[in-house]
Amino acid sequence: MNDQAKSVDQRFDAAAPAELSSWNRQDTTWMLGLFGTAIGAGTLFLPINAGLGGFWPLVILALLAFPMTFYAHRGLTRFVLSGREGADITEVVEQHFGIKAGALITLLYFFAIFPILLIYSVGLTNTVASFLEHQLHITPPPRALLSFVLILGLLAVVRCGEQAIVKAMSLMVYPFIVALLFLAVYLIPHWNGGILTTASQVPAPSALLHTLWLAIPVMVFSFNHSPIISAFAVDQKRRYGVHAEERSSQILSRAHALMVLMVLFFVFSCVLTLSPEQLAEAKEQNLSILSYLANHFSNPTIAFAAPLIAFVAISKSFLGHYIGASEGLKGLIVKSGKRPSAKALDRIVAAFMLVICWIVATLNPSILGMIETVGGPVIAAILFLMPMYAIRKVPAMARYRGQASNVFVTAVGLVAISALVYKLTM
Repeated sequence: MNDQAKSVDQRFDAAAPAELSSWNRQDTTWMLGLFGTAIGAGTLFLPINAGLGGFWPLVILALLAFPMTFYAHRGLTRFVLSGREGADITEVVEQHFGIKAGALITLLYFFAIFPILLIYSVGLTNTVASFLEHQLHITPPPRALLSFVLILGLLAVVRCGEQAIVKAMSLMVYPFIVALLFLAVYLIPHWNGGILTTASQVPAPSALLHTLWLAIPVMVFSFNHSPIISAFAVDQKRRYGVHAEERSSQILSRAHALMVLMVLFFVFSCVLTLSPEQLAEAKEQNLSILSYLANHFSNPTIAFAAPLIAFVAISKSFLGHYIGASEGLKGLIVKSGKRPSAKALDRIVAAFMLVICWIVATLNPSILGMIETVGGPVIAAILFLMPMYAIRKVPAMARYRGQASNVFVTAVGLVAISALVYKLTM
């Protein structure tokens, strides 16, 4: 390294502690961006899945929500930070585990995230078409045209750059938070405590463990924002250098506290409003909690607000998952031996995403179950197990060894994967 570069690094490191002393606007933007990626369409199904297990499993899941999500995402962030300057997750895997492992993880990373992007494309098109038809009483345009316009609009935000994506997501978070709060508070007068009837019925230990075993993956993936962690860690390292781990942990802890408090308030409000039988009916009808509540109350306000909330939820999750999917696709292209310029690579990836998402959204397949069963175990392995394995094997992460949180994250990861495999083979 030349003297000028050393001087620049010294000035950067000297400035970093001053930056860490106060929270800044960029930190808030990232906090909301992480929130925006995690809290999306899955949140609207969480009250149904979490509430069906009864009172005590729901309470235990609520207590586990923060440590499960925070420690896992902190581990993945630390893993990316352990690589060289500017290296994303696919490059860090290659750096630590070799070229073959890097290529395999890149492939798995892409195929874990990209299908979720496709289902968001389908969901977004369905939501807008339904809103136009049922709420605005307008005949929606042909599906091919509608899906093309919607996806092109989101990709227009993508073309503005990563920082524009994160900023757009953070802006969309505000109305989403307000909407969730409004709905949760609106339901308070309708609380009937139906689920509290199960509080006196303490399940047998075996039944409780079985319920928690199958419910943990639902909780894990309802708060999952691993697709944006790589970009988040790279940006933190660029901004804060050797202090990146400290600041990124602060941002993650605040983001997860916001997620857990907001979502659990929403979940408990919904569960206290509906009986276990009604939750089972919603699951059988394959409806989101908003759609079921709209039908249950026949309330025009909820009926009008539900699709708007779903639109915001799906749009911001689409943007967050796009970052991870495009990162994986770029890694696959580069590892194939082709070396296009950065601009050409961005255009190739954007064109591919537009065409595939448009075709799938137009065809409107039912692929949600496939996403959960095929993508789920891969995401759990990358989010929970890979960083813990790296802590044991990679010298750059040796300082994180011996922490109790490592055992907890590994255990939750194994539970989530085993439950998902069990569901797949049922």
